[in-house]
Amino acid sequence: MFERITVIGDGAMASVCALLLDAKGLGVTLWGPFPEHIEQMLQTRRNDRYLGGATMPESIRLTADDASACEGVELIVSAIPTQYIRRVWERVGPSVPAGVPVVSVAKGIENDTILRPTQIIADVLTQCAGSDDPDRAARSLGALSGPSVADELARHLPATVCAASDDTELANGVQETFTTDWFRVYTNDDLLGVELAGATKNVIALAAGILDGLQAGNNAKSALLSRGLAEITRLGVAMGARSETFFGLTGVGDLATTCFSPTGRNRTCGEMLGKGKKLEQCLEDIPGIVEGVPTTRSVVALADKYKVEMPITAAVNEVLFEELDPIEAIARLMTRAPKAERVG
Repeated sequence: MFERITVIGDGAMASVCALLLDAKGLGVTLWGPFPEHIEQMLQTRRNDRYLGGATMPESIRLTADDASACEGVELIVSAIPTQYIRRVWERVGPSVPAGVPVVSVAKGIENDTILRPTQIIADVLTQCAGSDDPDRAARSLGALSGPSVADELARHLPATVCAASDDTELANGVQETFTTDWFRVYTNDDLLGVELAGATKNVIALAAGILDGLQAGNNAKSALLSRGLAEITRLGVAMGARSETFFGLTGVGDLATTCFSPTGRNRTCGEMLGKGKKLEQCLEDIPGIVEGVPTTRSVVALADKYKVEMPITAAVNEVLFEELDPIEAIARLMTRAPKAERVG
């Protein structure tokens, strides 16, 4: 078990992780990129901006200081939205002790590079280390992922996730560190599949929300989940992930939660689009980051790179960025050439 942990980030999931670890009696530091937000949290001991109603105990150290955030730490939890991971880790990276493992809870794919969260972190730390000290960048990396809506976790409602890493020791350590009587953690050695499943399910959740906004019904939504799972599994297998990962907690489990949760940002954004709102207005009205929006661009790029057919993702991309009417998008999907069902 890791005894001293720093959480990088000050959003809802970052706060939930800090609260869970603190409740186990572990030493927890929560670092935020914005000093004014950390100062507000220090004064109120609440994260009203992202996780209203949850009290941050005095035992959780809150800081915006880059240099001291990771002093004496044994594990770093990266809870930064995917498109901001690079710039944040460029700030904190030089202060991260050599060899300290990092586990990410982000669910997305970086635009331009089409890298997963742990790949972004590894890339930045390699650059921070430079050619003079290559060993400084060497460390174990992992992901904690699964159906885990933050507001439910804040209320200690039962949840089950996976700790994924190529390093079995890290996966086991994260499992022991995070497991409680209401938060169960399995291990998984398919880091690629777990991170990819977490990212791509957000794209399908946008589509599910669009159906909700159009009041298309449960038949349509269930079909969307089934076919969405099929196409993200095809991409995963083409990239080298295991197909069974997409039929587990971090795949179909997380997909179902994200597509049905009334508080899920991706589903909510899709619902607004289905009701006729423009994307810019949706993003302005939703607190926090809607990871599925930028990730859609990245998944389209991955599908093109690996020559994988992903019609639902392509349709979502057109709705988001090419002003395709959501009703027309559904019509196109429904009138595709008939074929035999294939999963994965």
